[in-house]
Amino acid sequence: MRILLLDTNHPLIEQQLSEKGFVFDADYTSSYDEVLEKIQNYEGIIIRSRIPLDKNFLTKASHLKFIARVGAGMENIDIETAESLGIKLINSPEGNRDSVAEHVVGMLLILMNRLFIASNEVKNGIWKREENRGDELLGKTFGIIGYGNMGKATAKRLSGFGVEVIFHDILPNLSDEFATQVSLETLQKRADILSLHIPLTGETNYLIDEEFISKMEKNFYFVNTARGKNLKTKALVQAIEAGKVLGACLDVLEYEKPSFENLETENQDLKYLLDSEKVIVTPHIGGWTHQSKEKLAQVIVDKILADFKN
Repeated sequence: MRILLLDTNHPLIEQQLSEKGFVFDADYTSSYDEVLEKIQNYEGIIIRSRIPLDKNFLTKASHLKFIARVGAGMENIDIETAESLGIKLINSPEGNRDSVAEHVVGMLLILMNRLFIASNEVKNGIWKREENRGDELLGKTFGIIGYGNMGKATAKRLSGFGVEVIFHDILPNLSDEFATQVSLETLQKRADILSLHIPLTGETNYLIDEEFISKMEKNFYFVNTARGKNLKTKALVQAIEAGKVLGACLDVLEYEKPSFENLETENQDLKYLLDSEKVIVTPHIGGWTHQSKEKLAQVIVDKILADFKN
């Protein structure tokens, strides 16, 4: 099988699949239109997020047997068209679930204990103790929306912190030793912390908006390592200003480019988040550890080999 690599990834993908007889071409710079001209020559594509695989693209890919996305989210692919054409879709959320879970806990500890703020103050000769009292995770109720790979890994990481973990998911009967499944209404009533671990779909676009936040019974901390457009930023800003949201940890932003490589929009809501001591922002790196880069690639290789014996 001839495979087109559209994004750089760990070299083990090409190394291991080449040993099994797969043939590779790499193209990390061509535009959508340039790739479109040659896509009919390939039976497989391995991507991250650089080029959208829309209906037009997939229709032109007349010999395509699979699309492998090195990562979790598949919103860059027209899934309905791909399935109708018999194209196998492969992703690898197992590969970076642990790094995302650690990122969630790390951001929360920094935010709730004012670690970044206090460290910068001391480095600038400012010694404040009372002003930098922290807020403990112990005894809080941690609410997760979406109990797939990322949600489960996050709940597992929290098992030693003395928090009660509850979650809501559209699939039933997912409770395990680390978390208890509840209705969305129960989660909104009980959660002290809300963490998103969901894909971006028509149903989850702007899931967290003014109405959702108004239904949260407690003042709460908010964490988003899923997709930026799961959250309506303006609603979050208003909730922080009102004291409803005590603080936010954002690894993803509504204003990211589709490739996740940078921001495509700047406005007053974004400026507020970037200037606020109550917000921690990172550049979509929750699943971006040295270890996850290799694990993501290995999962992709294993899944391709399981379905396609070259």
